[in-house]
Amino acid sequence: MNIHTPEIERKPTRQEAEAALAVLRQWADRSSDAEIAALDPSVANLMQGQVPYPQLRRDYPHDFVVDAAYKAGLPDLQNGPSSLIKGARRQIQHVGISNFRLPIRFLTRDNGEVTLETSVTGTVSLEAEKKGINMSRIMRSFYNHAERSFSFRVVEAALDDYKSDLESLDARIQMRFSFPMKVMSLRSGLQGYQYYDIALELVERGGARKKIMHLDYVYSSTCPCSLELSEHARRVRGQLATPHSQRSVARISVEVLGDARLWFEDLVDLCRGAVPTETQVMVKREDEQAFAELNAANPIFVEDAARSFCDVLQRDPRVGDFRVIASHQESLHSHDAVSVLTEGETFAAESLDPKLFNTLFHVG
Repeated sequence: MNIHTPEIERKPTRQEAEAALAVLRQWADRSSDAEIAALDPSVANLMQGQVPYPQLRRDYPHDFVVDAAYKAGLPDLQNGPSSLIKGARRQIQHVGISNFRLPIRFLTRDNGEVTLETSVTGTVSLEAEKKGINMSRIMRSFYNHAERSFSFRVVEAALDDYKSDLESLDARIQMRFSFPMKVMSLRSGLQGYQYYDIALELVERGGARKKIMHLDYVYSSTCPCSLELSEHARRVRGQLATPHSQRSVARISVEVLGDARLWFEDLVDLCRGAVPTETQVMVKREDEQAFAELNAANPIFVEDAARSFCDVLQRDPRVGDFRVIASHQESLHSHDAVSVLTEGETFAAESLDPKLFNTLFHVG
């Protein structure tokens, strides 16, 4: 026989539930964690003024496998809705990753090949209504092409991939590396490696693409004024004097036109043709004397340097717009002499990076 007690089946009132909760909290407040767990671990949630720390597993789950359903449920705030945007809803011209490194194979002018550690920067534009981008896609896109020997076509393929993946209008890739070239000493016949800081850029903006090459060319500059004054002291007063010379750097940036092949070595040769006093690698006494004579034959102000580089670049049909930044790091003054010369709209700028000239120092 079943006996039904109406009092037991009755739903407690809110007042009764609050009284029971108060009793439970009072008991939990005076009980140990072990006592609470023995009754019911969830009682800890009822303790006033305390947020219990969840009991989580601390061992790394080596056997855990991510399936499609689990991956689909992962949060992705960076690619979230526009309601998550912080700050002004404005387009961002460049967003991406900088200085991820990998080995890239580059062809040389003599049909050789060299593998160099290369720093890659990849960015895209971000529309005003988009929260962010999946930055790892830039790396994945580039890695898909990294095993191929470099050419601008390879970089274009990588840019196409991540521009499509990220649904962006504009995109850019920049690659920086140190390129070795063997150079001959002036008179002793010795050879050594000169390393050139080079950067390559592929830029797409508004549907138009530009291929850009940057080169830092390091040379010696003998001051023409100091040379004349030194010779005057020798001639007029019989006084030994030496003109001041200094290590100098020109950062040459050029737009490579069409499908023309402008080898790294070609750009270096253009610079040597403009300013032949490149710093030396292997030097014996006869080479040091020759370098002194070469400098005396080519004294140069920083203005002369900019215009000399400009002259050879203007005459090369492979070169479109260009920029020359020259820095003569004075041995006479406690400051440097600098100049900037641009051709075309690609490198024209009203403002200069305040740290621009600081980046032209080359430590041997």
